[in-house]
Amino acid sequence: MKEYMDKNLQNLVFIVDDNSVILTMAASALQNDFKVLTMSSAQRMFSLFEKKKPDIILLDIEMPETSGFEVIAKLKENPNWQDIPVLFLTGWNDEKILAAAKEAGAADVIQKPIVPSILLESVKKHIINANRNNE
Repeated sequence: MKEYMDKNLQNLVFIVDDNSVILTMAASALQNDFKVLTMSSAQRMFSLFEKKKPDIILLDIEMPETSGFEVIAKLKENPNWQDIPVLFLTGWNDEKILAAAKEAGAADVIQKPIVPSILLESVKKHIINANRNNE
């Protein structure tokens, strides 16, 4: 387990949500195990891609300027970004939205309000899977 934890400290998580409370809660849940960058817009996230590529993205579905669905479509179109796991964050508990999220390419959907232990386990699981796929 220690080796896994040491590797995690190198993993970068982008959290994109227009709600500062969600950003704080998610960052708090992950900051002991991962490098975390929070941002309030997808535009900011894409501008950071020029400097840093995250290992995983936590992405709000509903944001003012752009939906999470539009953002994931843009990510999946780019060969440099298409393999980055995306976990959608949502307050919706609608089967159609959950199915659409999976169809769009989301690795998982995390319900709001965020339960820190569930978020942490999901991020760990999807980073492990992404690392295996990239070996």
